[in-house]
Amino acid sequence: MKTLLIVYHTMTGGTQQMAEAAARAAHQQAQEHAGAPGLAIRLQRAHETQPADLLAADGYLFATPENLAAIAGLMKDFFDRCYYPVLDRLNGRPYAAMICAGSDGQNALRQLERIATGWRLKPVADGLIVCTHAQTPERILAPKTIGANDLARCAELGAGLAAGLLLGVF
Repeated sequence: MKTLLIVYHTMTGGTQQMAEAAARAAHQQAQEHAGAPGLAIRLQRAHETQPADLLAADGYLFATPENLAAIAGLMKDFFDRCYYPVLDRLNGRPYAAMICAGSDGQNALRQLERIATGWRLKPVADGLIVCTHAQTPERILAPKTIGANDLARCAELGAGLAAGLLLGVF
């Protein structure tokens, strides 16, 4: 059995909605391929994720809010804690990234991609950025509701990762 690990952080709920949509679609994809070896989907918060979780997974989806034009602090903490213990032990494993952004999300995505490059992970999809256009203190801190079209994009990414792992494409 293979494992897809979805690691996320959320403050206002937007990134959690995105990660959950990806996880649901990945579960559905796994159920549709019942004849395949099987796929476990692990959805966990960044602050709970340890190096052993990364080592036990076959593929990854990293989801983070954009905070001050960067990945969120607790997502950065996850990478800081896990980076060196797993360095050179994840080489070639597939990953994808999702950013819940208030503006453009490009710098947060760039940061995440650089970390994944250092781990020698293999990108299997373009980074997905969902922009909430939250630009005032009130809107930035307010609970987010991600629209159906954006959640469908997140689900497509989760299903694609699951299918690729199940079929041995990556």
